[in-house]
Amino acid sequence: MPDHIAVLDFGSQYTQVIARRIREANVLSRIYPYNTQASVLKEAGAKGIILSGGPSSVLIEGSPRPDAQVFELGLPVLGICYGEQLMAHMLGGRVGKSEEREFGHGTLNIEIKGKLFEGLPDSLRVWNSHGDRLEALPEGFEAVASTENSPYATIQNAERNFYGMQFHPEVAHSEMGTEVIANFLFKICGCAADWSMANYIEESVQKIKDTVGDERVILGLSGGVDSSVAAALIHKAIGKQLTCVFVDNGLLRLHEREQVEKLYGDHFDLDVRVADKSDFFLDRLAGVSDPETKRKIIGNAFVEVFDEAVTELKERGNYTFLAQGTLYPDVIESVAIDGNPAALIKSHHNVGGLPEKMNLKLLEPLRELFKDEVRELGTQLGLPKEVVWRQPFPGPGLGVRVMGPIKREDLVVLRKADAILQEEMLAADLYYKVWQSFCVFLPVKTVGVMGDERTYENVVALRIVESVDAMTADWARVPYEVLRTISSRIINEVSGCNRVVLDISSKPPSTIEWE
Repeated sequence: MPDHIAVLDFGSQYTQVIARRIREANVLSRIYPYNTQASVLKEAGAKGIILSGGPSSVLIEGSPRPDAQVFELGLPVLGICYGEQLMAHMLGGRVGKSEEREFGHGTLNIEIKGKLFEGLPDSLRVWNSHGDRLEALPEGFEAVASTENSPYATIQNAERNFYGMQFHPEVAHSEMGTEVIANFLFKICGCAADWSMANYIEESVQKIKDTVGDERVILGLSGGVDSSVAAALIHKAIGKQLTCVFVDNGLLRLHEREQVEKLYGDHFDLDVRVADKSDFFLDRLAGVSDPETKRKIIGNAFVEVFDEAVTELKERGNYTFLAQGTLYPDVIESVAIDGNPAALIKSHHNVGGLPEKMNLKLLEPLRELFKDEVRELGTQLGLPKEVVWRQPFPGPGLGVRVMGPIKREDLVVLRKADAILQEEMLAADLYYKVWQSFCVFLPVKTVGVMGDERTYENVVALRIVESVDAMTADWARVPYEVLRTISSRIINEVSGCNRVVLDISSKPPSTIEWE
């Protein structure tokens, strides 16, 4: 097992960013609830502990605290923002309200380099986000850096390997923040840079083999990144013991079913069973306009179809595992903290209660990975770029991109229009540079003129957004020439559409998807 750093989550919106920065340095990180017992961290083999920031104040009664024994484990500890104040407060220092709160950029002046700032300049531009500040140091600590409003912007007890900083080294706004984190990992914690995707593949393949043995695995393949990478990894481990079920719900994109069958069946030689249930889904959706009702109908129908497919497979073979592409952010345990700007991250399974319902054991080979790591894993497993870097696609498919009741003829228009949009985004070298680009079918008709004839046809909206994590998004400034080509092609090539509009709304207040 590689070395790992334990990140205690006090509700910071940057907790996952801290964990990812550690992994980018090829060291494994794991996120734990802030109140995790010290004995658990010791048993897990943590090489060091990071106390994340958070929205609370140590001056408020009932604000979150770690197990006090984390300071008695003999492990290096790094407190970031709230984490620094918390460590100082619990070890006998004094925290007070700052007369001038620090939000945004500041200048960090380093007086003592030590191990934390070894090899770095004497001053750095850093990112602050706090209203309290440290006013008196605990015994054994010294100030090593200051900012305009904080004489104790960074502190240390070098003998015990305890360090604290008011600024956020994990965010891109902090100059040389990754170097600061690297110093903590390697010079202070003594970690080895042994977290690599090659090692992860080797260990995961062996673990899957040991877990599954001679039994068989079922995986619901959507064609998306997560399920595709999970399928490729499991197939590498157990080959034909894996069977994938692909459900055609009638809400797929143009030629999507054929592409999945060709790629996974022919190229990767996976056992892919297609359940063609398009009529089943579309009949249930007939006349339904409310988006939440649509989602529930599609979700419930999927459970029924998948259950039926699994039942048939289990009658023919020794299927005892259900595989899912669950990722690390899906399974991180988190604790509700008042004022937490990052919504609770709840543990969930991609297909709800299906494992229990079908009497299957769960196999989740990606549960320790973040999304960017899954893409790297997919690349190393030989999946093509168009799969690994595929844009997000909603679970209900085109069902939430047709506004109003879903009609078969409207889906045809939407599929063709969307295919043109993707073709032109790829041709302009823009597809992989934006977060999402897709078409939306609007339930309105407008007057147009084609040739010498009056038309009264449908409207298609283009939604093209830039984002980092989908929490916020802005509409992409696609060149006018590209938009003109897309619009012209859709109107000329898609029968039933005579108008194309562009959505220039940002999130918030709008959402990325329309439903």
